[in-house]
Amino acid sequence: MDMTSRDEVETNRLAFREGMAKLAAAVNIVTTDGPGGLAGFTASAVCSVTDTPPTLIVCLNRSSSVASAFDQNRALCVNTLASDREALSRLFGGSTLQEERFAAAEWTSGKTGAPRLTDAIVSFDCEIESAVDSGTHRVLFCRVVDIAHGHDESEALVYFKRRYHRIP
Repeated sequence: MDMTSRDEVETNRLAFREGMAKLAAAVNIVTTDGPGGLAGFTASAVCSVTDTPPTLIVCLNRSSSVASAFDQNRALCVNTLASDREALSRLFGGSTLQEERFAAAEWTSGKTGAPRLTDAIVSFDCEIESAVDSGTHRVLFCRVVDIAHGHDESEALVYFKRRYHRIP
């Protein structure tokens, strides 16, 4: 690849990252437990696919320290955070040990065995049906087996322009 092509690739990558920063997204903590161990990470790359059957996609960096746990456990819970959970989001988004992450909140076990955050706005307990690798990430197709609704009066925590925001 010549320098012009490398420069174009880098320019396109940076333009894409800047554009994605302008796409507001809910902040979630995605958790799993099972043979691969207890693990969780902060994610904004979560999206509905269909309601028949209820299915979400979750994007996970394949080089992440938690990727193998999700691959082995084949189940996860998407926990959508309330606005007062920014510190918990940062904890799960950093390099903190898994045990310390989970010690910072109250959890119950979902139908799949994945941890469900007791004060989440909503939690989607899922079985991972399939996965597709794309670039640096693995896209997990997750069939929802149970939903736990939190308090409707909670404000949502969203990520927009590389900062946290609260939405009623």
